[in-house]
Order: sequence, then structure tokens, then C-alpha cells
Amino acid sequence: MRTDPLRPDDPVLADRAAGWRGAYVHIPFCRRVCPYCDFAVVAGRDDLRDRYVEAVVAEIAMAEPFGPLQAVAFGGGTPSRLGASGLGRILEALANRFGLVGGSEVSLEANPEDWTPALAGGLVAAGFTRLSLGAQSFDPVVLGDLGRLHRPADIGRAVGEARRAGFERINLDLILGSPAESDASWDRTLAAALDCGVDHLSTYALTVERGTALSRAIRAGAPGPDPDVQADRYERALAAAAGAGLVRYETSNHAVPGAACAYNLLTWGGGEYEAFGTAAHGHRDGVRYWNVRRIDRYLERVEAGRRPESGREVIVGADRERERLVLGLRRAAGVIAGSGGRALLASPDGRRLVEAGVLAARGDRLVVARPLLGDEAARAVLALPLPDC
Repeated sequence: MRTDPLRPDDPVLADRAAGWRGAYVHIPFCRRVCPYCDFAVVAGRDDLRDRYVEAVVAEIAMAEPFGPLQAVAFGGGTPSRLGASGLGRILEALANRFGLVGGSEVSLEANPEDWTPALAGGLVAAGFTRLSLGAQSFDPVVLGDLGRLHRPADIGRAVGEARRAGFERINLDLILGSPAESDASWDRTLAAALDCGVDHLSTYALTVERGTALSRAIRAGAPGPDPDVQADRYERALAAAAGAGLVRYETSNHAVPGAACAYNLLTWGGGEYEAFGTAAHGHRDGVRYWNVRRIDRYLERVEAGRRPESGREVIVGADRERERLVLGLRRAAGVIAGSGGRALLASPDGRRLVEAGVLAARGDRLVVARPLLGDEAARAVLALPLPDC
């Protein structure tokens, strides 16, 4: 799977991933909470790290039979703050409980300032194959505005250390549209990121989430992101990535052939995945479920021998068809139209989007031809009247 020669946007790869199985592990620890972040994270609680590892291992042991796994993703938070031994212990528990397919992808997120050769080597030895670095920008002013702790030079250093340690795939995450960013700054960031020689690039617009430090600052009068500026910077990212040989295979993700993220392909394809840790979301047998968000409640429940699940919903009938379309249309490969896609094309909203060049029917598939307007297609799907079946 790691060396699949298919292009990242090939429909064969997109449809194949729908049958994969995976696992997501949420690691909430951070050195500092970024002002734009609304994820389930904690800062200054590194004293809980060992307890948390043991709790996740115990939660894995409670899970129903599942697997083997083609993709495992450690997200956060900053997973690398657990160190190679803690992360390796959790990965070993997953492998023992579910099994790993030969060539499976095991990924984690990390921050450049935390990265060291010893950490990189320990993670590769533990079985990790993919690294996603939260670079966000190569402009020190923008990094300061985003509350990041690393310097631009730390990014290239971390990429080089990961390559030398043996990581097979390396991704850089970038954030576009900060008020501190200019067109020239964004262009320099794109050029620097691509000069690092990474084989995957993710570019996300800065969003203002309710309850974050960023939202409070904007309410107090600080400038917020401009949607028109963000749209232009998104288009610049598309052009820069394509010029460097990376293929856009999802709204915000680009990769060279063989380097598409397996876990992401699985989730966009509606595949099944288990979830472990605080606030982690999973999907099995048409049921979506999620864990408690607060770390203290999570630890208390697991240490008492109870599953930490907080809620669940059954996705069936029309809701399942809408979800299949919304997720699948994020991919450049699109989605098999099916009954929902045909109904969309026949609806007033669907016809309007086709006429505007946003939606297109290509054979038996439905694709978003103008990814910048993908949210318009998603809204049309969600408003679509479909019979329960």
C-alpha cells in the first residue's frame, strides 16, 4: 500500500480505500494551546502522560474484534509529546489487539520545535512510517501571530532528521490567510515548503472557532481572516503544488504518486475505524461514536474499567447516502453518483451548480470541478430531500 503506483486522485484508489480499516488515537498534550485551536487539548499536564498511555492501552483491550488495520493515525494535540516509548507502547497494543496489514501506514503529528534525531529514530524503530509536521508558515511574523513556538529553520531541520531516520512519507501542514500574512509572505512559505522535498502538502484556511483565544481577540477588535484573501491564497497553493509535481487529491491535500495519506483516504471513503483517547471519533457498522472530551473524565472511566464513550449516532438510509456524498465529494476523484448523486443532479441546486461549473458528472461519478466552492456542493447535498431506504 505504501508504494501504490496509482495517482493520489485516481478513482480506483479512492474506492479501494473505502474497504480499508483503521484506528485513530487522540493524544491531547501540548506545550501551549494555539489561539486558533478548538481541539480537545491540554497544556501543562505532562504529569498525566504515563497514566494516559496506560489508559489508552486499557481502552484498546476493551474494544470489540476488528481489523486487521491498513492505517493508524495519531493526532492531537501533539502526539510526539508522549515520546517514542509511549507511542510505541500504544501502537504495540493496537497491533496485538487488531493486527496490522503488511505495508500498513502508521502516522503521527508533531511540531518542529520538539523534533530530535533520537525521537525520529525511536519512532521509526517502533513502526511509524509517516510524519505530519505542523509547519503552518515559514514567516516568523506569521508564526508569532499564530502562537507557534518554532522558527522557520526548525521546519527544514525536522524534515531532514525524519528522512535520515527512515520515515517513508513526510507531510507539511500550512495555514493560509492569517491577518499577519501578505501575498508575498504566503508565496515564500509555499516555495520554502516545497523546497524541503516533502511528498505531501496540506493547506488549510485559518478559521475562527467559537470559544478560542482568536475568536475572543477578534471580538475585542483584532483583525480577522478575510475570505476573499484566503480564496486567492488557496488558488496560489493549488498552482504552486501542481508546479512542484504534487497532485491535489482532496480539497486541501496534495501528494506525489504513492504518498496519499491512507488514513485520510479511508475516512473520506466512508471506511471503518476505531477511535481511542479523549474526544476521539470512530465509525463502525454504520455507527459513529465519540469519547468523552475532558482528560480527567476519560482517565476516571477507563481506570474504572468502563468504556469512555460519550455518545453515538446510527447513520442509515438517507443520512448515510448524504454522508457518502459529502465525504466523497471532498476528493478530486469524486464519488460514484448512486441514487443520491442522480437526485442531486436533477435538483434545482444541482442543476445550478452544474451550470456554474462547480459540479460535473464524469461517467458514473460526480466530482467537484471547482474545489474552492466545494462547500456549496456540500450544502446542496445536505438540503437534498431523499427517501429513507
